[in-house]
Amino acid sequence: MPPRWPRKPDRNDPDYRKLDDRMNFAVHVAIFAATNSGLWFFHNFLVTTWKWLPWVTLSWLVILLGHLIYISAIANYSETPSKST
Repeated sequence: MPPRWPRKPDRNDPDYRKLDDRMNFAVHVAIFAATNSGLWFFHNFLVTTWKWLPWVTLSWLVILLGHLIYISAIANYSETPSKST
């Protein structure tokens, strides 16, 4: 069952932004895991010689760690000021 938000979703809401960023990170981790496990499966069991595969996995993992650091330590989830005209 998908998570339910108790009020109207609004990107200006700091709690909603925090949840949205964490769900996006979870999707990125899932895509990383599915893609890399498939690539390593073919690399190991079909006896291919993909010398580039460790670099792709390591690079993608570094990007994921950067994403995690951003959403957990750098992102500012405080109230955004309302725009007045």
